[in-house]
Amino acid sequence: MFCLFEARPMAQVFARLLLAFSLLAASAAHAQVPQVPEIAARSYLLLDVTANQILAAKDIDTPVEPASLTKLMTEYLVFDALKSKKIDIRQTFSVSERAWKMPGSRMFIDPKMQVPVEDLIKGMVVQSGNDATMALAEGVGGSAENFVKRMNEQAKALGMNNTGYKNPEGLTETGHTTTARDLSILSVRLMADFPDYMGYSAIKKYRYPGTPATNDTNRNTLLFRDPTVDGLKTGHTNAAGYCMIATARRDFPNLGAGNTPGTRRLLAIVLGTTSDSARASETQKLLNWGYTAFEAVKLFDAGQTVVAPSVWKGKAASVKLGQANKAIVVTVPAGSGAKLKTLVARPDPLVAPFVKGQAIGSLRVTSGDDPALVAEVPLLALEAVEEAGIVGRAWDAMRLWIK
Repeated sequence: MFCLFEARPMAQVFARLLLAFSLLAASAAHAQVPQVPEIAARSYLLLDVTANQILAAKDIDTPVEPASLTKLMTEYLVFDALKSKKIDIRQTFSVSERAWKMPGSRMFIDPKMQVPVEDLIKGMVVQSGNDATMALAEGVGGSAENFVKRMNEQAKALGMNNTGYKNPEGLTETGHTTTARDLSILSVRLMADFPDYMGYSAIKKYRYPGTPATNDTNRNTLLFRDPTVDGLKTGHTNAAGYCMIATARRDFPNLGAGNTPGTRRLLAIVLGTTSDSARASETQKLLNWGYTAFEAVKLFDAGQTVVAPSVWKGKAASVKLGQANKAIVVTVPAGSGAKLKTLVARPDPLVAPFVKGQAIGSLRVTSGDDPALVAEVPLLALEAVEEAGIVGRAWDAMRLWIK
């Protein structure tokens, strides 16, 4: 049996939480949704990463050419190889003729060079070098073709269901497409899975010794305009237009613990604009709108018990449920009232054993007297509950039978 149980009162919590990756437009019947500004792009997506909510979107499942945004997947596989110790940041890769002759944006390396992996990463991320990207793909994958195969396998593993890669750098090729939604999945996982390597995306200037000094500037111009922006990637081809994925992190006292402010991260994806300046201005517009039109509210701290229901046939009398590694945060329209109501949905009875981290029901959020579900957050066991001994299990079995 699956039952609903009222959670503790949510006084001072602002209204309207949306389901993760659900569009605000779809919830307009249940909430006053802030009007999205006019964005001059073929498609776009604004994601509140902290709350895992889409705040604005247009044509996010329409196939598009990703241009150099492709390099985010190349980054993912290179960082994974570094994390798993398959390669070392200090080792050098040779530069093949194929890498040397790559068209488009370049780091300006040549076959006479043995280039450290870290410099190739900077050449790919900061300079968007197709030559650096090819050298990394060949060094990590053995060949570009094998690396592309792994790119597609990784895309499938991440749930990027509408993405197909044909090359590691993003030059136009038939079948080389993705979507704004898939790019958001990749971006979030890249930041979450490899936080130690995300600093490369924030580097403003870099060039490899002996290469042109005029080729040293990160094409993400928001890094120079907005101090809260710390990534992520730009891209451009004639077919794709001018594209940008930018992420910003701003401090908010209400999201922190004690006297330490918390942070709220937004991710803006803008695809198919008409110029370098347009992609920057439209992306900045989305980020600023997201921070001003909405506010984040922390419902529970990381590790805080949301509810502790009784357990049958266990060594413990109850099991604590919550989110162990992150606070439960929701994003709501700015100025909304304290209307949220929470219910815990879980199986009843709960019969041990339970392992730590096991999903046991969810926290469901509604607003006011409206029964429509506006959010659902998984609740996990914060600690293990072992099975009781034979006597305890027999006793609880009898009690359950009577119940």
